[in-house]
Amino acid sequence: MSLFITFEGPEGSGKSTQARRLYERIAGAGYPVILTREPGGTPISENIRRIVLDLGNGEMDSTTEVLLFSAARAQLVAERIRPYLKLGGIVICDRFADATYAYQGFGLGRDLDELRAVTQIATGGLMPDITILIDIPVEIGLSRKRAVAERTAVSPLGPRTPTSGSPEWNRLDAREAVFHERVRGGYQALAAAEPGRWLVLDGRESMDAIATSIWQQIQRRVLAITPLSRS
Repeated sequence: MSLFITFEGPEGSGKSTQARRLYERIAGAGYPVILTREPGGTPISENIRRIVLDLGNGEMDSTTEVLLFSAARAQLVAERIRPYLKLGGIVICDRFADATYAYQGFGLGRDLDELRAVTQIATGGLMPDITILIDIPVEIGLSRKRAVAERTAVSPLGPRTPTSGSPEWNRLDAREAVFHERVRGGYQALAAAEPGRWLVLDGRESMDAIATSIWQQIQRRVLAITPLSRS
């Protein structure tokens, strides 16, 4: 049976690393699985990603932002996620619709009911079976992101400006700390509202410890769905 797993978290939480590690472990156990991301995951969606995260687009209206993220999501669902789930595979996605509620809803103050309506159109009602939230204090997460941006902003040819579509500093990262605090609080509220779907982990733990906790919980939670526990 198919399984849809999503990873969420504030900036610098390490969720992308954990999504990749879970993918590698499931694939190594011989199960059909793909790893994708939002925004992105298809050629069209990756083009949208470059626009929506570009530091040069600082004047982007919040409605434009919502619709661009939703357009990228719609293409990803139609082109990759839904077809693979129909084949009975496992899909791991680095961010999904909950990111819209956290970032544009709690972060920017957009109406959550309106965002849910747009998301319904973009996804056709598709919901994750399990959402893993890597929670981390904003100051720690942004410090991690800045460190990565500083390392990657220097090339053999000398300093360069960080661009979107990479771990570097992007348009959302550059927003004020209070925005990121609202995003973090939003994620916590979303997880508290649906404890059966969300798994919340402390991003301050070591990468290995977090990966082990995720694997144990995945085996426990999906035992009745797919035989991951045999690996």
